[in-house]
Amino acid sequence: MAIINRTPNSMHDRGRTYELDLAVRAARRAVADGADWVDIGGLAFRADQDDLSVAAEIDRVAPVIEAVRAASDVVISVDTHRAEVARAALAAGADVVNDTNGIREAAMAKAVAEAGAAVVVTHSIGGPRTEVSRPTYTDVVSEVAHFLRERVRHAIDAGVAPDRIIIDPGHDLNKNTYHSLELTRRLSEIAAIGHPTLAAVSNKDFIGETLDVPQNGRVEGTIVANVVCVLQGARILRVHDVPQAVAAVRMTEAILGWRAPVSPRHNL
Repeated sequence: MAIINRTPNSMHDRGRTYELDLAVRAARRAVADGADWVDIGGLAFRADQDDLSVAAEIDRVAPVIEAVRAASDVVISVDTHRAEVARAALAAGADVVNDTNGIREAAMAKAVAEAGAAVVVTHSIGGPRTEVSRPTYTDVVSEVAHFLRERVRHAIDAGVAPDRIIIDPGHDLNKNTYHSLELTRRLSEIAAIGHPTLAAVSNKDFIGETLDVPQNGRVEGTIVANVVCVLQGARILRVHDVPQAVAAVRMTEAILGWRAPVSPRHNL
């Protein structure tokens, strides 16, 4: 899953894909580089980001979705926690709603169910735009798993098909570095819930703090974290640096026997 942010000050790309043509170009390039999926967002999770109306968020994401859908059959998700934005994005051609609010908004599950779409259910304590100071857990993995099970039940009760539900433990979302490392180490316990597991670790602060490297120096740490997540059961990786992630995943799949080498010649 390639990340395409139409935000002026996002965590990693700092507005590089904010303009419409740049966002569309980045999405097409990600597909050419091997992404199976593009995730298009118009509003950042962090509380210190710009306040945006629903209409303005739709204006950011819908044109990108329409342009990418016209050019490709790639999976498209909209990164939003607002049901009205989700409806507009699905109408524009999105397949999935990536909801970092864990479908807490009452109308979100209904919007997904009525469209027959898929949804990513993500864990966070406070949800988007909410500052949580010094988050604490008794057992972060168990508590995240409990939350995800409860929100999955809510989605199913609202009419979302069970095979259209994806879960995301929400690395770094209201979690400190130790929490995110623990989630990575024990991700198999999240995957055991039984729905496809998404890992969104790309260039996050827990990698930067573990290695003491800035945003632009986290590619290697991200690759390792992604591979560990795959080994622990993740089947979708949300990434900024698509070529590096694709190479790492394909190599991991080959080692696990899931993918044949592309051009085997050595000693043959």
